[in-house]
Amino acid sequence: MNVKKFTAPTSREALRKVRESLGPDAVILSNRQSDGVVEILALANDDAASLAMPAPHSPMAEPAPSLDLGAVSAVPSAGGRVEPRFDEEPHRAPVMAAMPAGLPPQPQRRVVASHSSLATKVAAAAPAPTPAPAPVAAQPKAAPAIDASQIAAMVSAAVASAKENAAVEMSGMMNEIRAMRGMMETQLAELSWGATQAREPQKTAVLREMLAAGFSASLARYLIEKLPAGRDAADSLRWIKTVLTRNLQTMANEDALIDQGGVFALVGPTGVGKTTSTAKLAARCVMRHGPDKLALITTDAYRIGAHEQLRIYGKILGVMVHSVKDEADLRIALKELKNKHTVLIDTVGVSQRDQMVTEQVSMLQGAGAHVKRVLCLNATATQETLSEVVRAYQGSGLAGCIMTKLDEAAAIGNALDVVIRHKLNLFYVSNGQRVPEDLHLADPAYLIDRAFKLKRDIVNTQYLDAELPLLMSGANDNAMREVHLG
Repeated sequence: MNVKKFTAPTSREALRKVRESLGPDAVILSNRQSDGVVEILALANDDAASLAMPAPHSPMAEPAPSLDLGAVSAVPSAGGRVEPRFDEEPHRAPVMAAMPAGLPPQPQRRVVASHSSLATKVAAAAPAPTPAPAPVAAQPKAAPAIDASQIAAMVSAAVASAKENAAVEMSGMMNEIRAMRGMMETQLAELSWGATQAREPQKTAVLREMLAAGFSASLARYLIEKLPAGRDAADSLRWIKTVLTRNLQTMANEDALIDQGGVFALVGPTGVGKTTSTAKLAARCVMRHGPDKLALITTDAYRIGAHEQLRIYGKILGVMVHSVKDEADLRIALKELKNKHTVLIDTVGVSQRDQMVTEQVSMLQGAGAHVKRVLCLNATATQETLSEVVRAYQGSGLAGCIMTKLDEAAAIGNALDVVIRHKLNLFYVSNGQRVPEDLHLADPAYLIDRAFKLKRDIVNTQYLDAELPLLMSGANDNAMREVHLG
């Protein structure tokens, strides 16, 4: 058996090569695409026929019966030669009976011998009752047996190739179906919001207010779809503010943070105000419990003057500042400061896309004490950036967050949106550099109301009427399923 492989850029050219090499009756074993070419495994028709081996106990598997040469008689031919001949009926009948049914009768074989040699053999055989054997035509060679392992390997290769091709085709088909589904959902959403603009103009007015305040299209779409019917624009906006206020988790008083005490680490990217926020919290602790109950730790050994900045704050407050470099130093420092009521850790600022974020979280979690991580969120950053920061620093969970640079933000709805969607506990908001005056407890109602008041001038000019359906059609509200409605 000789299996041949043919490769060509196209299936048509590969089949042409098979036809030219093995003939039109060639058997195709497999057909697949590999590295931009078509690969075909083919077998000649004669080799394929040899694969059809007879069953072990079938008549075809039994050896062919031998001919009885005792019935050969010499018959003179027309040229003077003597030809041996089988008897017609007595000895031919058993041979024909042994052949399987349905097969055509085989023609008789005639063996021609020379006159002298045949005469000599007949004479020598005359006295003896046993006739001399006559020459028999050579039997054709049996086809070599096919190894079962080779057949199994060929079948396995063909099945694997077929599965691979089917998987590739199925993957492409599923991608096309997803693309068609997304296109249909987008078009249907555009039609739906286009009809909403004409049928319920109060929803369009509320949508413009939320987008101008900085809230995401996904949160706006979710809340507007849940908006109770029969309300005007003003009443609908009040309902939206109530729901947002209820879903903004804040700290009612400082007892849970200042009076309870513990170890707190302020984390976040570079430049979000971690050191200043640490100094503000330290001042609040000193005013309530005194400098002896507070300890400050800094891990920022990268920035020039970072340690000195916190040391100056500590000198003003009368608090010792400790500097650590790694997890071992932090573990030793926390062990020495275990008698302190509150320990504040100022960490080094790391980009949310840096691998050091994971190392920093691991260092704080393995410090040997329960370190509560407080994330500082920059109110001037975009929603995408803030969401990325939360996902990077969240780790096993955040104790809460502090919204910084509130005085520099043109809109604060983006930061409030991230806090609501990620279920963060908002401890404080910071609106300046003064220590400790510019740190305030988060007031949900005030923050939501301020978010809607900041961008009043662009409510009706930010988006055109034709752009709203397109904007809302791409909004995904899967993350809004846990928003509690009021």
